[in-house]
Amino acid sequence: MRKVGTKGRMTLAGVLQLACVSLLYAAQEASPRQVIETLHDGMIAVMRDSGASSFDSRAARLEPLLDTAFDLDFMARKSLGRAFDKLPADEQQRWIATFRRFMVANYAGRMKGYDGQRFETLGEEPAAQDTVLVRTRLIDPGAENMDLAYRLRRTKSGWKVIDVYLKGTVSELSLRRADFTAILEREGFPALLASVDAKIADLAAGKVK
Repeated sequence: MRKVGTKGRMTLAGVLQLACVSLLYAAQEASPRQVIETLHDGMIAVMRDSGASSFDSRAARLEPLLDTAFDLDFMARKSLGRAFDKLPADEQQRWIATFRRFMVANYAGRMKGYDGQRFETLGEEPAAQDTVLVRTRLIDPGAENMDLAYRLRRTKSGWKVIDVYLKGTVSELSLRRADFTAILEREGFPALLASVDAKIADLAAGKVK
């Protein structure tokens, strides 16, 4: 029988260790459904406490939730489409930071009340370009229920949301892109930043329902 030398044993040990790490990572990685359900649990917790919380405190709690569940850098780039690639590097970074602040503000500004709302997960299904759709429903005793579908892609950090479909079919990212690119093309990049900053200010002031 051929003996395995010291170098061979170290190589084999390294391979086995790498395999164990890979298996452990696979076992620990949250599924798309789990990512959304964790997000929803966090959102409901913020809503439950919203009566005694400020916009800033809600934003502080929601920020890590969104960072974990959403691929915000990817969404920022896609929210401007091809126009993003034409921006200078410094403006690209400014846009990513502004878009991220807007996303956090959008959730924080709207989660300012709790009347027994809850989320239901309806199912998970494969979608185009190796993505997954997680279909959910917001049950709202005081208003009309709303179907929400989250599209996720696999990243180095696990499954991340890259779009949300309002009423199950209307792409929120497409709506944002139409709005943002129209301002960018018509008025330029500084005007786009000013417009989004104004939206953030309105959300913080409770002017957006």
